[in-house]
Amino acid sequence: MATAKKFSSMGWHVLSLDKKFDDFFVGESIDFDLRQLEKIPNLIDGLGPIDTLINNAAVLFCDPVDAIPEDHIKEILDVNLLAPARLIESVSKGMKAQGGGRIVSVGSVSAFTGHPDLWYGATKAALLNLTKSYASHLARYNVLVNAVAPGPTLTKMYEALPESRKDSVMSSVYSGRPCLPDEVAETVFWLGAVSPAYVSGTTVDVNNGSYPR
Repeated sequence: MATAKKFSSMGWHVLSLDKKFDDFFVGESIDFDLRQLEKIPNLIDGLGPIDTLINNAAVLFCDPVDAIPEDHIKEILDVNLLAPARLIESVSKGMKAQGGGRIVSVGSVSAFTGHPDLWYGATKAALLNLTKSYASHLARYNVLVNAVAPGPTLTKMYEALPESRKDSVMSSVYSGRPCLPDEVAETVFWLGAVSPAYVSGTTVDVNNGSYPR
């Protein structure tokens, strides 16, 4: 939501996609469940030219590593990894035709750590690798592909974590507080709108020391 608000405040026409909207959304709403992978190409074809794609959707389940339900694994893989890949593949076709575009995927500090939610961390790591691969593949078409890797951020997903998990992640950051959504949004906007064209295939950390590298 913060990223959509940022783009809208800067004069962009925003298409907000979700499987279930709350009472408030930014720009034009598109009701769509990203688990319907086979329908993504037709969805994108019907939207017209897209200048910037932000891959922000993700799911997380706090399951024990040795007791993860198969349906949870499938949903995490579909939403966190396969849907972004299908979106990049579909959106980039139009970007090639119009002479360029920008793609920003929202990863996570969990991509670099042994995350307690096994498949969440694995999909975020794969998403960052996907970013590098597509940046190379699409460079000749002037399509920039980057990612951000936030640390613990004050979102609904963060609020749903057990208190013990929150205490653990808070002990790792310099400031002792979670990241604000607006701080991530500012970084995403920079990559998605104004960063130099030579910035591609890059992951920008927004983690306040939770994983310095």
